[in-house]
Amino acid sequence: MKTVIAPLENNILSDIQIDRIIEMAWEDRTPFDAIEYQFGLTEDNVKALMKKQLKFSSYKLWRKRVENCKTKHVAKRNEGIDRFKCTRQRAISNNKIAKR
Repeated sequence: MKTVIAPLENNILSDIQIDRIIEMAWEDRTPFDAIEYQFGLTEDNVKALMKKQLKFSSYKLWRKRVENCKTKHVAKRNEGIDRFKCTRQRAISNNKIAKR
């Protein structure tokens, strides 16, 4: 297990939390604001976590994808998108992972 410290709370993230952050980072419709809301990690912290946890080639693919994805940043989103998660995604609230 690689230990990762969440900067805002100084808590060590569990493997389940790290996996969830990576999953959310890969999802096109989940903005960085949702990750910050649930886990306290800013966009820069998420990028650092992804770089540390992924193979370098996977990290490069992810960065290229994020740079071209308008839905990852709330300011660039269409006004019609007003939620953090896809309707098919499991219910998640305030850093609580439901039915994992």
